[in-house]
Amino acid sequence: MKKWMKWTVWIVSLFIIVVFGYAMYLYQSVKSTADQIYEPRNPVKPVSVTDITGGQQVDFNRKEPFNALILGVDERAHDRGRSDTMIVLSVNPAKKKVLMFNIPRDTRTEIVGRSTEDKINHAYAFGGVDMSLATVEQFLGIPIHYYVKADMEGFSKIIDLVGGVNVNNPFAFDYEGKRYEQGNIHLDGAAALGFSRMRYDDPKGDLGRNDRQREVLKQIMKNTMQFSSMMQIQNMLDELGTHVRTDLTFDEMKELILDYRSDLEEIDTVEIKGTGKKINGIYYFIVDQQEKERIHGILKQHMEQ
Repeated sequence: MKKWMKWTVWIVSLFIIVVFGYAMYLYQSVKSTADQIYEPRNPVKPVSVTDITGGQQVDFNRKEPFNALILGVDERAHDRGRSDTMIVLSVNPAKKKVLMFNIPRDTRTEIVGRSTEDKINHAYAFGGVDMSLATVEQFLGIPIHYYVKADMEGFSKIIDLVGGVNVNNPFAFDYEGKRYEQGNIHLDGAAALGFSRMRYDDPKGDLGRNDRQREVLKQIMKNTMQFSSMMQIQNMLDELGTHVRTDLTFDEMKELILDYRSDLEEIDTVEIKGTGKKINGIYYFIVDQQEKERIHGILKQHMEQ
């Protein structure tokens, strides 16, 4: 009996050591990846916002609300590329909600740091993340506290690692040789990328594409929160390290996951309204001042605690 008890204690002790060792390995791997993808922003110039002070530090311990900009970038060799996807997430745990909306890529606005008007997605081509953030802040009249940038190849690989996404496709269409049936469909990474990119066959044009991008992002967020494959965690970290950059620190990520995740129960969406117009032969999406004020009001109300 004593010998059996000794063996039991030894096995249990060995199991605890292995589990603790693996947990420490994962912790160090996650920290290493977080350090690798961390890229702080350098504001182009002070940005004027009407009601909320920009650049303020968010206190995650107090569960303060914050705004983040998701940039989906199509980068090429010897070319910085453009931010083909610009999605704003306004997170307020007090209201248990995330407000999500696209900024249409062709939106005509002043590019901060250049004093010219152009398509908003050109800000990234001119000045990278910093110019994009400053331009979005000025366009919306709110601060963007954090950003996450991912290249399109990275989106595709991350979607595969979380098991693909389930989306509700409002109409059937073909894109780059693949058929997307109407209704609920499951997409792997490559198919989800095509689903997010198609716009010319969409009755809503770029706005319809924005709807599909938000649908895919919502499913990625949902699947990532439920991600539990221990075998795939290292692969996920490798892909994040290669394809994603953010100004969230490792400690901020920890606090965000531990303090916010359980409080966020609902994702609301809003659509920026505007009209298409050609200026000097170039197509732009025009958002008038009244619409800017409407979006600003929605964001301001959402951010109130």
